Amino acid sequence: MKRGKYVLLIVLFFIVLIAAAFITLIYVEFAPKPPSVGVNSYLEIKLGGELAEWSQPDFLTSFFVGAQPQSLNDIWTNLRKAKVDHRIQGVLLRLNMLQCGWAKADEIRGAILDFRASGKKAFAFIEEAPEFNREYYLATACDKIVLHPLGWLGLTGIGGDVPFFKKGLEKLGIQAQFEHIGKFKTAYNQFTEEGFTPAHREMEESLLSDTFNHFVKTVAQARHKTEAEVKNLIDKAFFQGEQAQTAGLVDEVLYDDQLPDLFQAGGAKLVRVGSEDYLRVKPSSLGLETGRRVALIYAMGPILGGESLNYQMIGSQTLARWIRRARLDKSIAAVVMRVDSPGGSAVASDTIGREVELTKKVKPVVISMSDMAGSGGYWISMSAHKIFAQPQTLTGSIGVLSGKFNFAKLYEKLGISSEELKYGRQSNIFSTFHPLSKEEQALLQEQISWIYDKFLTKASEGRNLTKDKVNDIGQGRVWTGNQARAIGLVDELGGLTAAIEEAKRLAGIPAAENVQLDIRPRKTSWWGSLFGGSRDIRSIRLDPSLKKALDSLAVMPRERFLAIMPLWIPMN
Repeated sequence: MKRGKYVLLIVLFFIVLIAAAFITLIYVEFAPKPPSVGVNSYLEIKLGGELAEWSQPDFLTSFFVGAQPQSLNDIWTNLRKAKVDHRIQGVLLRLNMLQCGWAKADEIRGAILDFRASGKKAFAFIEEAPEFNREYYLATACDKIVLHPLGWLGLTGIGGDVPFFKKGLEKLGIQAQFEHIGKFKTAYNQFTEEGFTPAHREMEESLLSDTFNHFVKTVAQARHKTEAEVKNLIDKAFFQGEQAQTAGLVDEVLYDDQLPDLFQAGGAKLVRVGSEDYLRVKPSSLGLETGRRVALIYAMGPILGGESLNYQMIGSQTLARWIRRARLDKSIAAVVMRVDSPGGSAVASDTIGREVELTKKVKPVVISMSDMAGSGGYWISMSAHKIFAQPQTLTGSIGVLSGKFNFAKLYEKLGISSEELKYGRQSNIFSTFHPLSKEEQALLQEQISWIYDKFLTKASEGRNLTKDKVNDIGQGRVWTGNQARAIGLVDELGGLTAAIEEAKRLAGIPAAENVQLDIRPRKTSWWGSLFGGSRDIRSIRLDPSLKKALDSLAVMPRERFLAIMPLWIPMN
């Protein structure tokens, strides 16, 4: 019997070995090869749909389905390569409706302007876009904006609706009870109020007006118009084909087949290279990603305790480990952390913040803020040597809250009852079967007041501001990056490239030298992807504001004391 088992194990071993070899041969045969880029080529980048900061390639998806959604890191990397690649003569952006925030759009806009500094041309093509504010803002970085002859261009301004669910929840028999510190800590106001409180309205109007004014100013400068002229065009809102050209919003109206005519080298048309293909060109082949190493760590999504379940949520232990490894690795000269997070668990945020503090004592740490880095997202950033944000980044939100949803009346409607068992006075405080008592509310208020005081102290030390000053600009208030710079919450306005250059400067690396970027999370190999790896398969596509709200709500069942931003800020 034993001999038979050994034979069976040996047979199974060889079957697995043969299967692995077969899969490897298939991959070698059919996996995408480095593209053949001709001397006279142009890079075409399609921008539309959801745009994440960083995405994990998936062998199975790419093998059976084809191209995967691009990430901001992909676009940024391709534009950096194209700038120094003598084979690439220009860039064509095909713009569609983007699902991202204003800061991500500004990041791409900055990368395009940096590309154009090489003397090469960049063109934006719009087929049809009834609401195209963010995308048009991005397009104004190009040498020319081209619209389809029957294309519909809509510049409708910035705004939107903030829904309030209190009455709807009451009809269902659900009561939201949350204690918070700071009059602007409005993260759960949508569930506890029927409309804006004065502080909530003040904050929302401040954010939108600052973003709108920046939008108008940038478009006016790029299109050689006055700000009053741009505002008048926004009030008119919709332009079709030649109407947009006459208004000076676009430079040409062309059909798709005419676009290659924009690129000519010695009278010859250039050859298209797709962005997906160009991603397979290694930066090192173009003289980039050489020299000393700089860690580039991505912190994306709500913050939870423990390990990251996927790369759209920040696990404190995972992110802390990446920072710690960068600190202990003597070959890494500096750390740049890219933050795109609304916050989450206060404890988890402090765990990450502690690693930033320790690393700062050893080597330079620079923060690059994306669409949002508020509350817990600000907590993990505030101790760095330098903080960079885009003008439209949502940040600050220094405050804490705690609470729960009381389903007692809903349970009654459904005929669900309960019997309470308690060993300890507050053992059932977060039960959904009863409301918070006055004593329980006071207890939560005491706890979050203590955490808020710690938040203020750490922000004061990290930003070299008095504690009273931090409290004045704290109170849970969200600020744009532009506003945050004026009050000392961030140091500079700029994107990822600027943050890396500052990290180099602080590390004593000459500006002319390239650096190798040691990126975390790492890209999973095709083998790891094939057998599970860290794939994050999300089949449901949601409105970005709704998705962020749902992601933030998902933190509640696991974490009780939250440093989290408002769930819904209309910035479209």
